[in-house]
Amino acid sequence: MAFHDVRFPANLSFGSVGGPERRTDVVTLANGFEERNTPWAHSRRRYDAGLGMRSLDDIETLIAFFEARQGQMFGFRWKDWSDFKSCAASAAVAYDDQEIAKGDGETLTYQLNKLYASGTASYRRPIIKPVFGTVVVGTGGVELQEGIHWTVDINTGLITFDSPPEEDIPITAGFEFDVPVRFDTDRIATSVASFQAGEVPNVPIVEVRV
Repeated sequence: MAFHDVRFPANLSFGSVGGPERRTDVVTLANGFEERNTPWAHSRRRYDAGLGMRSLDDIETLIAFFEARQGQMFGFRWKDWSDFKSCAASAAVAYDDQEIAKGDGETLTYQLNKLYASGTASYRRPIIKPVFGTVVVGTGGVELQEGIHWTVDINTGLITFDSPPEEDIPITAGFEFDVPVRFDTDRIATSVASFQAGEVPNVPIVEVRV
């Protein structure tokens, strides 16, 4: 899809509301039991950017960004302040934050990902929009040097090694990341009087597959 590699102003997304959604088909059987299934392998995130507007200058910035993206036409990067690191929000990114794979002695390229675990259940989320300059990588408990041992494509989240990691060796990474999104509307309705009275526009944002 058409995508602009530019981030929505982070100071405006700071006050937004949103998070992941899932799609689950639930069928209630005649005996009262349920059958549940999901067509989605990965969750999809939604946000409301309007809640981050604090001044008329913010509204002007929003409109300029909206017009430059031509409404829903072009996707863009979004910083989800509740989930934008490979580690806890209060911690610093480190090369051993996430085990993204194990080497097989042959493969050179690996996808960045983040593990979400609770009890014995877990979900592994592909990370395709890492933030430039934040990615650190290691193998077997040793941090490796970017540009010498590996490179990263910040538009796909793919890590490429100069030589394949040895078989069964843990490949780890730390990073900050953005969410690829688009506006979920072709219309933004604003009112100076309403905004000064405390009402903000509704600006829906939805994650996209790229």
